[in-house]
Amino acid sequence: MDYNLLNELNESQRAAVEYCDGAQLVIAGAGSGKTRVLTYKIAYLIGEKGLKPWNILALTFTNKAAKEMKQRIETIVGSQARYINMGTFHSIFSHILRAEANHIGFNSNFTIYDQTDSRSLVKTIIKEMNLDEKVYKPSAVADRISMAKNHLMTALQYANSNNAVTTDMQRRMPAIKDIYLRYSNRCRQANAMDFDDLLMNIYLLFANNEEIRRKYAERFEYVLVDEYQDTNFAQQAIVNQITKERQMVCVVGDDAQSIYSFRGANIDNILGFQKTYNNARLFKLERNYRSTQAIVNAANSLIRHNQRQIPKNVFSENEQGEKIKLKMAYSDKEEAMIVCSEISRLRRSDCCPYSDFAILYRTNSQSRSFEEYMRKQNIPYRIYGGLSFYQRKEIKDIIAYYRVVANPDDEEAIKRIINYPTRGIGNTTLSKIVEKATEKGISIWKVLNNSEACGLDFSKATHTKLRNFCTMLEGWMQRSFNEDAYSLGRDIIQESGMSKDIFAGKEPEDIARQENVEEFLSGLSDFVEDRKEEDMGDHVSLTDFLQEVSLMTDLDSDGDSDEPKVVLMTIHAAKGLEFKTVFVVGLEENIFPSPMCSDSMRGLEEERRLLYVAITRAEKHCFLTCAQNRFRYGRMEFDTPSRFIRDIDPRFLQIEGEKSSLPRIQPRIQPRSTPQPSQPPFSTVSLSSSPLNPAPQSSPAPSSSSDSPLQPGDRIEHTRFGVGEVIKMEGSGENCKATVVFRNSGTKQLLLKFARYNKL
Repeated sequence: MDYNLLNELNESQRAAVEYCDGAQLVIAGAGSGKTRVLTYKIAYLIGEKGLKPWNILALTFTNKAAKEMKQRIETIVGSQARYINMGTFHSIFSHILRAEANHIGFNSNFTIYDQTDSRSLVKTIIKEMNLDEKVYKPSAVADRISMAKNHLMTALQYANSNNAVTTDMQRRMPAIKDIYLRYSNRCRQANAMDFDDLLMNIYLLFANNEEIRRKYAERFEYVLVDEYQDTNFAQQAIVNQITKERQMVCVVGDDAQSIYSFRGANIDNILGFQKTYNNARLFKLERNYRSTQAIVNAANSLIRHNQRQIPKNVFSENEQGEKIKLKMAYSDKEEAMIVCSEISRLRRSDCCPYSDFAILYRTNSQSRSFEEYMRKQNIPYRIYGGLSFYQRKEIKDIIAYYRVVANPDDEEAIKRIINYPTRGIGNTTLSKIVEKATEKGISIWKVLNNSEACGLDFSKATHTKLRNFCTMLEGWMQRSFNEDAYSLGRDIIQESGMSKDIFAGKEPEDIARQENVEEFLSGLSDFVEDRKEEDMGDHVSLTDFLQEVSLMTDLDSDGDSDEPKVVLMTIHAAKGLEFKTVFVVGLEENIFPSPMCSDSMRGLEEERRLLYVAITRAEKHCFLTCAQNRFRYGRMEFDTPSRFIRDIDPRFLQIEGEKSSLPRIQPRIQPRSTPQPSQPPFSTVSLSSSPLNPAPQSSPAPSSSSDSPLQPGDRIEHTRFGVGEVIKMEGSGENCKATVVFRNSGTKQLLLKFARYNKL
């Protein structure tokens, strides 16, 4: 290897590359050149240490990372790089399992089940066992089996585990042990393995066949592992099986960026590496090449509050840069306006494309307010790694119900909801209804209302189901003439059975759906309040809302274009990426940190690491935002800024907004104080305080012109629009209106009898 290439490395990087005498832990701070070190180290092993490429094992978490590294190595050492055993844990171990399949009772041509295949088999077994699929959701059961395998627990061990069985009984799913046994047997009968089997079976192969384990331990003379902080129990155990004699292993990662515990990642693997390998050397890559000094310093001051970590002092030699800015908004609506205003300002001042900007949030449901406002401002955006808010299934289902109530002849909407939630009107029945409607040249709705008169040969039970469906819809149609969109829309979600279905699960994907529904209702309530305040009529109907939201429900016509777009994504999805400007939004208690993680020190420290990851995605500008008020669970709620904001050294933080100081922040660890998303919102026990049927508001009545007169020149503080100045007054009594120019929200005309404001 050309030593001039090593001169391209800084001192810490070079030391990590050149050490090849034993176990090695490389802690790579954000933006410190981790990939470069791995690449050069492998090239160094081949070019200087004389290792054959096929005696090197490099394990990554994505095929893309493996491909890119191999290409870089090839530019240094030539075509022999293609013989390096480099790839994901699953791809590398699947090759070994095929070669040794007979030792574990499989044929070498075994099939690999993906997640869809796995869940389909679980679903089949649940049906065969006559279990309630609403209790034993295939996704939840499959996740439970996956968790067991990632802890190297076979089906038989699981069935004999008191802890596992007790936990399942507490979750009211005692039959999981039997499902797991059947699932395991069926996979073996089908000569198939799922992704988790690729790890568990390689471990069992090595554990039960010492000769085979030694063969691969001797073949892989040097082992490297990327993103070691993301490894789970099984992955760490397998690496140890291969390396325990030679201890020629180099793991690279950053404990400060360990944020995937919900996927099974175990931070103890990287924190305890030096105990697993007694003579392991520690190397630290502390120079950040990505961010300004101000951003790095702010991130360092935040993460120092974690107790369980490997100490390091990340630094930057880039320009000093501006401080991180905290922008405090009055509401989620104003928060979106502030972010969009900053994007427009920076595009003008820095002459940069929209793709330089990223909006990062804790949960997917938070994208709604930003999507809506960016649409209004014609700011192009894309959701990274997910669907736009109004394209998510649960939201499209709700809107389909609203569309039918507003227009019962809407064929596509009826077809979407007629059997959701399940009410025994299957595809065969629906097909006959559609055929009859086509034959008679009338709408599906008219056929549904007259199924017997139309000559449909259904059983009496089917005709009854159709009549009940129509009666339910007709009741909402009658109410739509008098009730506002929020009141009726909330009841439709409840009375249709959607709420019961959506709020029944407790798995992460169930909670995400629940958060989306809650956010949708918050947006609906916000819409109604806005219309009333801006004097667009006392009765705000579902039709009014559908007209507004129709712009949001269509996919972007230029969705596949190469036009630069602002990126919206969760912080989890942002790891490994970087942007010139980053907005970390929703920094409030009960959002960030997540209430599901803030009741334990371990969970709270991972939430702090998550914010650290978010901040260190920024190269030049980093903004934090929080809102004083948010519509949540159908009412305006006061929010406290996140405790993490106080963890950032004030020297590196600039607070902007009408209030330039932080209110008192709640204790370090606190129990959840808001309704849990997984709580069934319409149970008889919690009906009065459920997310979709909130308790009566305790906030004071809106101000009116009679007791709080306003004059041009007065300044007001509005719960959603923020601070503004009155420029015009007109009308009197209940018809009194104020025209107000708000700092971030533009000019609004408010009907004072509905307006929520304080005079400053």
